[in-house]
Amino acid sequence: MTTDPAGPSPRRHAHARRRPRRRRLLTTLGLALVLTGLSFIAYVGWELYGTNIIAAQKHEEIKEQIAEDWANNIDSNAAGLLRVERWGSDYEIPIIPGSDLLDSTGRSALASGVGWYEKGAGPGEVGNFVLGGHRSGRGAVFKRILDLRAGDLVEIETRTHLYTYQLRQNGDEIKVEYTTSWPLFPVPDPNSRGATPTEPLLTMITCAEMFSTDLRRIVIGELVDVQEKAPATAST
Repeated sequence: MTTDPAGPSPRRHAHARRRPRRRRLLTTLGLALVLTGLSFIAYVGWELYGTNIIAAQKHEEIKEQIAEDWANNIDSNAAGLLRVERWGSDYEIPIIPGSDLLDSTGRSALASGVGWYEKGAGPGEVGNFVLGGHRSGRGAVFKRILDLRAGDLVEIETRTHLYTYQLRQNGDEIKVEYTTSWPLFPVPDPNSRGATPTEPLLTMITCAEMFSTDLRRIVIGELVDVQEKAPATAST
């Protein structure tokens, strides 16, 4: 038997050194992918569930403040309370003013309740009273919009009045691009740009899909009843 007096070749040594480095690289890459996946899952979980918990707490805080203000005949910072008959007797969400549903005030309003497009009409006023809400995350206040049916009643309570609107169509009838502007018109109709409103209307706007913001669902209602509330007796 002969032996190699020169020992293992330099090429064999170099190859042996590269293998541990390759294993370490693959291990590091695998860990990075796992951490990225876990981070994404945590983010989605927070957006879908964590923000709902925070929003629900915020809703209760605002409603408590509304009750206190109204008991003292003070107009609250919130515009009122929204109730939707089809969504159950426990559905009651504060309506938060926002100068625009897409600017910073609008995003803040949507995160705290139902956002009211202040540039439009107010509750019960002639014109278009526009409300926006999320379908997923941040309270998901309009998550059941597809359940709505023509004829359903929507109640808006303010410090002084109860306004009842009746929906004109089902929640799944109108779907538009998110850039569509006619739902914000004083007369919410694609053929009514610049028209003068003659009746009090309600328009509810939300995302068409649960996890997409490219399209919007629109539901329109008309005012069918107004009740004036008795003045509250201020607490002492």
